[in-house]
Amino acid sequence: MKPFRTAGTGTGVIALLSAVLLSYAVLPGCAPPEPIRIGFVGGTSGRVADLGIAGRDAVLLAVELRNRAGGVAGRQVELLIKDDQQNPDVAQRAVRELIAQGVVAIIGPMTSAMAVAMTPVANEAEIALVSPTVVTNELTGKDDYFLRVSSPTREYVHKIALYGRNAWGLRRVTAVYDLNNRAYTEDWLDDFRAAFTEAGGEIIQAIGFESGDETAFLRIASDLLAPQPDGVVIVANSVDTAMFCQQIRKLDARIPLIGSEWGATERLVELGGRAVEGLSVAQIFDRNNTGPRYQTFRQTYLDRFQREPGFGGVTTFDAANIVLEALAKHPAERNLKKTILALRRFEGLQHPVVFDEFGEARRDSLIMVVRDGQFVVVQ
Repeated sequence: MKPFRTAGTGTGVIALLSAVLLSYAVLPGCAPPEPIRIGFVGGTSGRVADLGIAGRDAVLLAVELRNRAGGVAGRQVELLIKDDQQNPDVAQRAVRELIAQGVVAIIGPMTSAMAVAMTPVANEAEIALVSPTVVTNELTGKDDYFLRVSSPTREYVHKIALYGRNAWGLRRVTAVYDLNNRAYTEDWLDDFRAAFTEAGGEIIQAIGFESGDETAFLRIASDLLAPQPDGVVIVANSVDTAMFCQQIRKLDARIPLIGSEWGATERLVELGGRAVEGLSVAQIFDRNNTGPRYQTFRQTYLDRFQREPGFGGVTTFDAANIVLEALAKHPAERNLKKTILALRRFEGLQHPVVFDEFGEARRDSLIMVVRDGQFVVVQ
């Protein structure tokens, strides 16, 4: 994909969302300064495309606003976009191509499996890799160039496990998880099992599957219900979560369903329809947040892209602005990771983002249930 420079939006939004506004003038007869290049890597095709597209569009918006406000230290920001295709080899190649094109940081990826593949390449080049949504424990507590604005799974999965055990009284559950993103799904399931077991529950069966068009959703749904569980846990992307819910509901219309935050996008509700009603998830993003920063962003995103940003859009906008603010503070700093960790605290759309010494944010989560086609906060 060719690099391009984005256009701007209204000044009212800029005043609210841009943390640092720097203007510049170009002298007559002088060429404009070289742009500062940043990259975005995410899955913008295939079954995880809803998350990747939301992230891509949020970075586009952040860059547009920054450029409209004058850029960074008198230089415009140029965004280079790569689709990782949810393929580790493609993801690594994308990072190397962006580094060769001179990016100073990369926003992404959006899934844990891609982060595990990309981080060694970023480490070798000493390029900050700032992920909006990756939560795998595999990258936790490491002094590397991987940073993230979402907490590791162990920080919040216990909440949904205890909700299922205490609010619904679940004791015996079955689970299904995507093997194509096992850096995330296996961590998630291990943390759920630990909390659920400690609370007196049990996962009586766990089935791994490989996401794709040939997935036997009805057969797997039958296998999940065969041991007569109290509930079913689904750890998958939005498309597969919706498909499993539909097949499970054909066989048992009332069984409680628990999902993961990976699958809790707007596409889940769109595809799942009535089958996802009652599904509960834990997520750091509140769609009903009334704060002016979030509301202004949401309306601007809707106007620009004609769809809701969802959790992928919100967390990616935060990640992009963290990179842009760090660049504005120290535009000549080659090691952007060092700048981000020195600043440590950044304003997010809904909550502050505070990094620890390993570049990991700790974000509280909410319990949400799908009701009448909406994610409703219940705890």
